[in-house]
Amino acid sequence: MVQTRSVNLPEQPPTFAPPSPAERPWRWRLEDPAGAPVTLPGALAAEYDQAFPTRADAESWIGETWSEMASAGIAQVTLFDGEREVYGPMSLSA
Repeated sequence: MVQTRSVNLPEQPPTFAPPSPAERPWRWRLEDPAGAPVTLPGALAAEYDQAFPTRADAESWIGETWSEMASAGIAQVTLFDGEREVYGPMSLSA
């Protein structure tokens, strides 16, 4: 006769859920030269309309992408923490 043992496995981890806006409050408003918000089409909007969990993440990202954003027609950006304007506008011209 074969004896069977019961094994207690750990619970499954929770399913990954994207962070909520409250967990990623930092964002850049993309602007034209007059300071009006810029609406980008399709893939560009998905690529540049980002939110970040920290100010450092937001600033690092803009440092890596500013020249591409300028080439896409974005003249300046303003940093927000939720609805609070932190600083800007900051020009993207070289």
